[in-house]
Amino acid sequence: MVYRTEILVRSYELDSYNHVNNAVYQNYLEHARMDFLNQIGFRYKDFYDAGYFLFITHVDIFYKSPAVLNDRLTVETSVKNIKLVRGSFHQTIKREDGTVCVEADVDWACITKEGRPSKIPDEFMLDALKPDSVG
Repeated sequence: MVYRTEILVRSYELDSYNHVNNAVYQNYLEHARMDFLNQIGFRYKDFYDAGYFLFITHVDIFYKSPAVLNDRLTVETSVKNIKLVRGSFHQTIKREDGTVCVEADVDWACITKEGRPSKIPDEFMLDALKPDSVG
């Protein structure tokens, strides 16, 4: 399933070319991942309080088209895969006209407060964290 987060481009996010700065897209992706967790009912504070963290381990990001001031962007987030202690999201940032600005695959790992890899505890493993079984 694809989850959507809306973002309006702000002036302070622009570079000297009046495009969204490349680094800002990472913020958009992070914001959308947290929004995704909220949308599916994942209680990140409870997860954290239980001694677990989700760490980003790798990001493949492809910049395809610039976004500019006041563009209304949609960040689409879906689960690409999940394994024992890690998984990955696929995220796409689009303008209102459907033009793709960014595509990214974001890998993460579940880690305990001691820094050891861990599977996500069963009480936090929601169905929405599992990739779609159909196409």
